[in-house]
Amino acid sequence: MLVLLALIRLGDEAYGVPIGTAIQESSGRNVALGSVYVALERLEAKGLVTSARGEPTAVRGGRAKTFFRITAVGLREARSAQQTLIRLWQDVPELQGTI
Repeated sequence: MLVLLALIRLGDEAYGVPIGTAIQESSGRNVALGSVYVALERLEAKGLVTSARGEPTAVRGGRAKTFFRITAVGLREARSAQQTLIRLWQDVPELQGTI
């Protein structure tokens, strides 16, 4: 879910490195770039994201970046996960500051 959320936040600039960086910055945890790409492949196989190759650049030695974009199905899944987490959060008094 973190990969999907980072991808949504980055919008049109979403590719592996910035996605990993966004997760690291928001979570404070190291992120292996390989794990980001594995997650992106799985999300794409499930139809939650799509990918497209950008133009090759000299900075990258002539290699092109693969950009990812969320699909309508992916956005629905993210919203559903958000609502589930909100409901679960509300049912835990220890996290409500009431104890």
